Amino acid sequence: MALDDKRDKKGLSFTPMMIEEDSVRNGRGLSDQWADTMVVRPRTTERHITVHKKLVLGFAISILALIIVTIIAVLLSVRFEECATGSEGSHRTANSSLLASDAKVPPHSPTASNDASPQKERKEEEEDAKPWLDLRLPTALQPLHYNLMLTTFMDNFTFSGEVGIAIECLNFSRFLVLHADTQLKITRVQLSADGRAAPSALNVTRTFFYPPNQVFVMALSGQLEPQKRYNLRMSYHARIDDDLLGFYRSSYVIDGERRSLAVTQFSPTHARKSFPCFDEPIFKATFKISIKHQKSYVSLSNMPVETTIMEDDGWVTDFFEQTPPMSTYYLAWAVCDFTYRETFTKNDIGVRLYARPDAVRRGSGDYALNITKKLLEFYEDYFKVPYSLPKLDLLAVPKHPYAAMENWGLSVFVEQKMLLDPTVSSIPYLLDVTMVIVHEICHQWFGDLVTPVWWEDVWLKEGFAHYFEYVGTDYLYPGWNMEKQRFLTDVLHEVMLLDGLSSSHPISQEVLQATDIDRVFDWIAYKKGAALIRMLANFMGHQVFQLGLQDYLTTHMFGNAARNDLWNKLSKALQMDGKTINVSDVMDRWTTQMGYPLVTIVRSETVDNILTISQQHFIYDIDAKSRNPELANISYLWKIPLSVAVGNASHMSSSAVIWVSNKTEQHRVHGLDGRSWLLGNINQTGYFRVNYDIRNWRLLIDQLMKNHEVISVGNRAGLIDDAFNLARAGYLPQNIPLEIIRYLSKEKEFLPWHAASRVLYPLDKLLDRTADCSIFNKYVLKQVTPMYAKLGWPTSNLNGSFVQAFYQTEELRRELIMLACSFGSKNCHQQAITLISEWMSSNKNRIPPNVRDIVYCTGVSLMEEDVWEFLWMKFHSSTAVSEKKILLEALTCSDNKNLLNKLLNLSLNSDVVAEQDAIDVIIHVARNPQGRNLAWRFFKDKWTILHSRYGEALFMTTKLVSGVTEFLNTERELNELNDFIRKHGGGEGSTSSFTRAVEIVEANVRWHTLYKEQLFQWLRNSLSS
Repeated sequence: MALDDKRDKKGLSFTPMMIEEDSVRNGRGLSDQWADTMVVRPRTTERHITVHKKLVLGFAISILALIIVTIIAVLLSVRFEECATGSEGSHRTANSSLLASDAKVPPHSPTASNDASPQKERKEEEEDAKPWLDLRLPTALQPLHYNLMLTTFMDNFTFSGEVGIAIECLNFSRFLVLHADTQLKITRVQLSADGRAAPSALNVTRTFFYPPNQVFVMALSGQLEPQKRYNLRMSYHARIDDDLLGFYRSSYVIDGERRSLAVTQFSPTHARKSFPCFDEPIFKATFKISIKHQKSYVSLSNMPVETTIMEDDGWVTDFFEQTPPMSTYYLAWAVCDFTYRETFTKNDIGVRLYARPDAVRRGSGDYALNITKKLLEFYEDYFKVPYSLPKLDLLAVPKHPYAAMENWGLSVFVEQKMLLDPTVSSIPYLLDVTMVIVHEICHQWFGDLVTPVWWEDVWLKEGFAHYFEYVGTDYLYPGWNMEKQRFLTDVLHEVMLLDGLSSSHPISQEVLQATDIDRVFDWIAYKKGAALIRMLANFMGHQVFQLGLQDYLTTHMFGNAARNDLWNKLSKALQMDGKTINVSDVMDRWTTQMGYPLVTIVRSETVDNILTISQQHFIYDIDAKSRNPELANISYLWKIPLSVAVGNASHMSSSAVIWVSNKTEQHRVHGLDGRSWLLGNINQTGYFRVNYDIRNWRLLIDQLMKNHEVISVGNRAGLIDDAFNLARAGYLPQNIPLEIIRYLSKEKEFLPWHAASRVLYPLDKLLDRTADCSIFNKYVLKQVTPMYAKLGWPTSNLNGSFVQAFYQTEELRRELIMLACSFGSKNCHQQAITLISEWMSSNKNRIPPNVRDIVYCTGVSLMEEDVWEFLWMKFHSSTAVSEKKILLEALTCSDNKNLLNKLLNLSLNSDVVAEQDAIDVIIHVARNPQGRNLAWRFFKDKWTILHSRYGEALFMTTKLVSGVTEFLNTERELNELNDFIRKHGGGEGSTSSFTRAVEIVEANVRWHTLYKEQLFQWLRNSLSS
């Protein structure tokens, strides 16, 4: 800044001083010898030497030559700068001028000698390479330690920072390149070597941001040398924005007063928004953090507070203990006025839950605190690796872009995924909170302790955490059978819908540009990763699998690992168990190929016991390969652990595993005759679908009708899901899945009903605007009514003491009530109206928590506008997070389009609807047949606002795009979607979401064209017979 002021006042012209400034700024400083020639000798000559004409002529020629050389040098310098920075010029701000001054660049920076040495060649090669153009940071430098000092100003939402980075040089380098967002106003850069001031050859001669890769470049006049350590010190300041990423602000209201807080969200690439750093998972380092704040706040970070200094002016500085080696993306800090409750594990790990004072006072965080203690002890025992930090804080915040973030020692949760009141929270809500916590605690090992090398294998942490949601919840609630049952409907069946699209991708995918990094965090990485891990655990054997994981974590703790590191440890565990399976050979095909196989089993019509087994890439749009050359040219083959069993009217045999590697194979299975049926993928442990010849489907349907309990609960759920999806894609006639669900009138288990509801609701959304939709509703209700009538409605408020014993029964009851009310049961409607009317008249809510969402939604859809207004009032007055959530969603159930429009518009007012809840409002309106067109039009009209609000949090954008478009099913709506994409281009980062949306809507339109009449014709015949 001082240099700019100086130049403005003196009005510099093209003089030696100007040449000096440009040469320094461009990293091409003139040597001292040339500087002396230019500045000193001409003046000395003028004062002390008698000028001879020849000398004057020679001097004039020299000056002219020098001017020409200078002009050429400047032009080359400008050309170099243009090449180096690309669009840098348009992004350069006053920040650069400040750096030129505060970096203390000497007026004449020496350069390397003119000798054509190897060192000079290396420098020129590096300069030509322009390392800031690469997505990945150069590997010449390795950060060892960060000393980060922050000062937060909560009155104007700004902060200042000073970061010192100890760096080890591994290869020669004359550039320092690290990540920094352009919103950081960097005011000072200083470099030193081995604790001393940097020699003149290491001065920072030029700095600039390169926004496309979010890096900050420091050019040096000399080279950093291998095996030497350097210290980089940078000062900066920035805003605490409200964009949910980096160091962002939030607020809450208590006793009518709005209070503020600030918290970090750095994953995957947003630490650079808060401090200059090496923001890649591989660059692990230790961190020492201090936070200065007003004394009315507390500060939190990954480690405990080591010392606190109280200052006289009302400020406090907290100094935190040093962290173990860790990546930047799970570094964290927060400044808030929250209170906490605390407990300790048996190994004396302190666990605290921080939340709004009123929530802590009510005990809303007690459940989360108690299960976190149990989970830390569970994981320590399962992995045989102790938790690595002295404490773990759980922080419940009002706003967060995701459900939670696993920051090591300071995990952050959105309030809805942490706080609950047992008197008003349903079992599904409690289950949701439980599983999010189980997921994040697992990350303290998979992700924090052992970190993926690069984002292409993000499933190595997210897949494991998602799988252990079910394993860990089984530990807390053994009777729930989460891994064997609920995993099927909530993970396996759900992700197969996405992975059956031609727009899917492998779970290990290349990351070629910065915008690709956010996109790898999708359900393919989470849920497919979990499904493949579950398949792997089952064909290895759970005990052998566990030993392999223990070895993997022990070997790579505090470091990074890639998928081959995991495969090697699991193969080693198998070898120790006497098995010779090469895990890499099996699993690489599953991780590097998109999609999954459809295994078709055809029984020989002439010879008993002989099967023809074939595999092909399952895809919903069978014609996609003919339209897409890339798909057509790929030969998809997997190594499939196919478990098979033979059954008859009274029993099913034990299963055997057949490894299927070829496109078509023949196998012999004992015990298979004309009266027996065959079942593949026992308990759905494999990540694939199974189809059979029609004869075998008929035998399975007969078995379900006569004695469904011979087939396991998991396989009953699997048959329902496979049949409906095979029919949706055209691999099966439409009547087969409808015939399968006829047996449900006798089904007493929750899982098959849950599987059925998950395929019936989407089919209902495809049909709900057709003239004959009542036929489908009537058929479904015919299957639901017997069990609905038998179980009835809950008669008492369930609380935590009932959860363990009655989970399966109460979840089945809830599923049946939901199906009955959704498909038009008059009894269900009347019961809901009665319950909500009693609440309105008495102002005392006696509706059982486990069915409140169903009652609220049904009441809003069937009753007068005053019910909507009543629930709107209750939404504003309720302090229970879980109750507010279901009240808000119930308001979207109205048939009144004016009310739906009102709610959509209010969703963008963050004082009324939290930003993360606005997406759910829009999606739920889109699921309402009366609101589908309203939500679609609102989405199109407000896209600019929505994309600016959620664009960087791609997980939220994907959810929004999918939720608004997934049930569009007419040619007109498809054309509107394509027109919208052409007009808006999808927006940066959301292209893949719109590609998937188009494919889904095309599939909806195609299904209507090809199969709708076939389905209705069968339904008419079935209901009339």
